[in-house]
Amino acid sequence: MRRLQSQLGLPFFGLTSKDNTQPLRKNLFTLIHEIVFHGNGGYDFDTVYNMPIWLRSLVFDRIHDFNNQQRKSAEEGNSESTTLIDSDGKINIPAFANASKANTTIRTSKSKR
Repeated sequence: MRRLQSQLGLPFFGLTSKDNTQPLRKNLFTLIHEIVFHGNGGYDFDTVYNMPIWLRSLVFDRIHDFNNQQRKSAEEGNSESTTLIDSDGKINIPAFANASKANTTIRTSKSKR
């Protein structure tokens, strides 16, 4: 009896071979995780899993671009600011004193219960 086999070398019709399934699944679930995690509550797992591939890729690219823009603007804004902790891990005392003065509030009356 002759056994039929596809041209891909598999005894059944499939899109992926046994060797590529694990990396492909890992990439798929990583992509889904990134969209759900960075989507700020706008997406849940089932919605993203059932999205068409082109839409899932588009959403991921938009979230990725947005996060890159946020990171760049934060880096530009942080270049002018001072930090409370030096690169050595020690407290920057003048910056700490200025920050403490700015955050101090004076209470004029006590609340009674």
